[in-house]
Amino acid sequence: MVGSGGRCHAIVDALSRSPQVGKIYCAPGNAGIAEQAECVKIGVEDVEALVAFAKSEAIDLTVIGPEASLAVGVVNAFKESGLKAFGPTKEAAQIESSKEFAKRLMAKYDIPTAGYEAFSDYEQAWAYVKARPLPAVIKYDGLAAGKGVVVAESYEEAEAALRDMLLGESFGSGRVVVEDFLDGPEFSFMCVVSGEKVYPLAMAQDHKRAYDGDKGPNTGGMGAYSPVPFVTDKVREFALERIMRPTAKAMVAEGVPFVGVLYGGLILTQQGPKVIEFNARFGDPETEVVLPRLRSDIYALFEAAIEGADCATEWSEEALLGVVLASKGYPGGYAKGAVIEGLDGVESKVYHMGTARNADGEVLTAGGRVLMVVGRGATLAKAKQMAERDCARIKCDGLFHRSDIGHKVLN
Repeated sequence: MVGSGGRCHAIVDALSRSPQVGKIYCAPGNAGIAEQAECVKIGVEDVEALVAFAKSEAIDLTVIGPEASLAVGVVNAFKESGLKAFGPTKEAAQIESSKEFAKRLMAKYDIPTAGYEAFSDYEQAWAYVKARPLPAVIKYDGLAAGKGVVVAESYEEAEAALRDMLLGESFGSGRVVVEDFLDGPEFSFMCVVSGEKVYPLAMAQDHKRAYDGDKGPNTGGMGAYSPVPFVTDKVREFALERIMRPTAKAMVAEGVPFVGVLYGGLILTQQGPKVIEFNARFGDPETEVVLPRLRSDIYALFEAAIEGADCATEWSEEALLGVVLASKGYPGGYAKGAVIEGLDGVESKVYHMGTARNADGEVLTAGGRVLMVVGRGATLAKAKQMAERDCARIKCDGLFHRSDIGHKVLN
């Protein structure tokens, strides 16, 4: 497993349940992953070291977690070395690493999404935004760790975002995509894809804003739940047959076939589901509430995708709801190294997102998003009760969390 966050912990956890898996390594891992895998100190973008390690340990399968690894071509290097890796090539990962690539693809193949224009010139972008109604959706055309999107409610906010992305070079010089605003509830639809084959996973809903009531800045995600009650069978069918399958076919037609997890960040508009964004890997924090519901063997699913074989998946009817405990100050500046206590008294599954251990064996905060507490139950309400009870059992002055994950469906 390549990666160190909560998504990687959830994948390691799912792999550990497979009868086909004997030993798991994780590069670089974290304090929680270390309880289920042997962590090795190799960076997620250190392509040569990752290949060398996989060869030296005769690794049967490598799963690539983070987008940064995909963007630097880890999968390409593994393939060239005759090693088996689950994830898209650098070329196919453009569906995430370039917003403009994704928008062009959707326009060409009639995949439902918002109208857009792309700009590299600040003056042109600002003139375009000023001439249009608010809110304005402004996206940095590249990887920005889930933070390169601004939904501007005012022209001042829009201008600041454009200055930041095009003149300030917050994320590196580049381009922006300005999209029409879409209204409706959002949901995440992840599918394992192998060329034109699409194996749908369970739906989830993420909560991007930092604070209760969907207030505050956008984050990488402050909590999630699965299943999603407002996604009917009809909506799911439309999303699968009009969005996910056509996108997989489009990638093949464009000469960049996709193998890995295609994440559809979708919105249910009055005209039906539309695409907000695609990612080229498991979503975080959605993975932490989706994979525990998978009853079938995830190793078999990864193998099938790499081989282009058929594979059925089986899912639990249980509801899962996860709450992220984040460092105070996130998604801005935050301190690291606060001691976390009370983890041994928790009943929920706890996925580690940004943790480390000190010489005394204590678990410390080591990232913006630190832990995800995942409750389960017959209903989302019961899953939430469990997660909230266990959040209260975890003691750390340096952490905060949202108390209203799932509020729109539970209320």
